[in-house]
Amino acid sequence: MKKVSSPYFDPEFDSLTERIFGPACRVSIDNESLRDCTVIKVDSVNKQGLLLEVVQVLTDMNLNISKSYISSDAGWFMDVFHVKDAHGNKVTDQRTINYIQQAIGTTTREAQKRKSITSKMYEPEPHSEPKAIEMTGPDRPGLFSEISAALAELHCNVVEAHAWSHNARLACVAYISDQSTDVPIDDRRLATIEDHLTTVLRATTAQNPAGEFSKQQEVKTAGLPEGDGSMMTKVERRLHQLMLSVRDFDRPVVKLGQLNGTTAGDQELGMMRRGSSSSSSTVGIESCKEKGYSIVTVQCKDRPRLMFDTVCTLTDMQYVVFHASIDSHRGYAFQEYFIRHVDGCALNTDGEKERVIKCLEAAIERRVCEVISLTFLLS
Repeated sequence: MKKVSSPYFDPEFDSLTERIFGPACRVSIDNESLRDCTVIKVDSVNKQGLLLEVVQVLTDMNLNISKSYISSDAGWFMDVFHVKDAHGNKVTDQRTINYIQQAIGTTTREAQKRKSITSKMYEPEPHSEPKAIEMTGPDRPGLFSEISAALAELHCNVVEAHAWSHNARLACVAYISDQSTDVPIDDRRLATIEDHLTTVLRATTAQNPAGEFSKQQEVKTAGLPEGDGSMMTKVERRLHQLMLSVRDFDRPVVKLGQLNGTTAGDQELGMMRRGSSSSSSTVGIESCKEKGYSIVTVQCKDRPRLMFDTVCTLTDMQYVVFHASIDSHRGYAFQEYFIRHVDGCALNTDGEKERVIKCLEAAIERRVCEVISLTFLLS
């Protein structure tokens, strides 16, 4: 009987593509070309969501993007970012530069290997992490206080919490542990907590017999997006998704009688609506029939994390950015995106265009508030 042997594969075959065409990703950081900002150039094989991943890395580092040029046709991603640190200076710290290069993708396989080893060394044990729960529903004055009181009553310790409120909707991601032992909460007890918090959120429906938000209350274990990036940007992306799920892009309908101030909640709702309508952001959509793109333009006041918010929204709505130009000057931002849906189609219907416009406007407004932000440090 003849001996059957398995086929032979040259161990160098896996690196053949890289040796022929070069590395799959090149990241260069230039502090010489421009006087007042650092230039980051990224050349990479393209994939869906890559732009968001790169922007997320820069957002993690608290870098402000003043300009950007993006092109990702023909399966290759080429991007240029002009960035400054939180103080408006160039990025000159070598450790920060090395981290950016490794996080986006380095030119050597050995650096990728080091990154993988480092991430495993510092990855926390699953059983040591606090449980994360997410809540969505209609907002009302005092709701967050009621949620905190309910968790305290259930002997939960709030390790960390992030909440957004926009157009009378609330989205919250909270990390909780046992109050007495400070250990993660088991699944059976977590189900009881979810039921109790759902009851708290549903109290708003009783105050709104019309039932505008009757199907928007939900409490469940948090489903944070996977992939690289800090926990902060993961939570922020999840908050964008949660606000989108409760349709915060639809402004609440306020009856004429309610504007007279029948209740404190109605008064606040009316003020929120008037404040939102005075937003200075402008979003428009045009068609580029020659190339089969839809051109989305955004003009608004510039602020940190603005590009992350708009790119995050387009990505989560299943649109692909093929080309883009970002510019900010004197506190005002202009963004232009050439997009198609993941199925390859442009935005053809007025309804689809209107939805994209409303969702981008909501993404811009979610972080813009006219209230005081308070930070409490508890020992």
